[in-house]
Amino acid sequence: MPLLPFSTVENTLNQAKLAVLIDADNAQSVNIEGLLDEVAKYGVASIKRIYGDWTNTHLRSWKDKLLEHAIQPIQQFSYTSGKNATDSAMIIDAMDLLYSGNLDGFCIVSSDSDFTRLAARLRESGLKVYGFGEKKTPRAFVSVCDKFIYTEILRDTQTDDDEEKPAAKSRKDFKIDKRLLKILRDAVEDLADESGRAYLGGVGQKIANRSSEFDPRNYGFKKLGDLFRALPDFEIEEVSQNGGSKQIYIRLKK
Repeated sequence: MPLLPFSTVENTLNQAKLAVLIDADNAQSVNIEGLLDEVAKYGVASIKRIYGDWTNTHLRSWKDKLLEHAIQPIQQFSYTSGKNATDSAMIIDAMDLLYSGNLDGFCIVSSDSDFTRLAARLRESGLKVYGFGEKKTPRAFVSVCDKFIYTEILRDTQTDDDEEKPAAKSRKDFKIDKRLLKILRDAVEDLADESGRAYLGGVGQKIANRSSEFDPRNYGFKKLGDLFRALPDFEIEEVSQNGGSKQIYIRLKK
């Protein structure tokens, strides 16, 4: 096997090692490509497991995806009607993986609030927790994660046909949410220098720290800068740097 270049080896070693744990009963197979692409933004999926009762026909749509994406199925029989044994198996596995000490974070794929305490416990141990679920996911689970990604937006990234992708919203058709506006204003004001401008990268991190589910894609925008441009309350300033790159700054309009 050919050796990887030193820089490639170094970059691989520096990436966060993540465990992706999927609740098959509360996740849709149609989202798996976009979901794994999203996970790759935060680190390497060292472990990929999916939990469910594979004797049930309703999980049939997952079976073709498992081999394609090297996801290990974990069998958990439903011993009692109305009781979710899958959740318990997933939680036990997560704690075993936590105590192994070989991971930097977890990706919990479910819309079920039963994983709220698990996510809190993992964070208490200093690990990052990324949640993935539908917009119906209870607020408690969303808030306890470091970052929560709604799977509806991942479905939009799975096609290469530009005609099928939703067009980015313009200022005219963007409905301003008061809660969103407050989050954005507070972040800009907290980081603004004496001239009133704040660096976009810092603003994005500040918002993420305050709101785990925030993502410009939830509002129809690919990037945070595009979202700010659609809001009349803000001004965008681009500053050229050495080498031709540009840094984007945000300022509240007076």
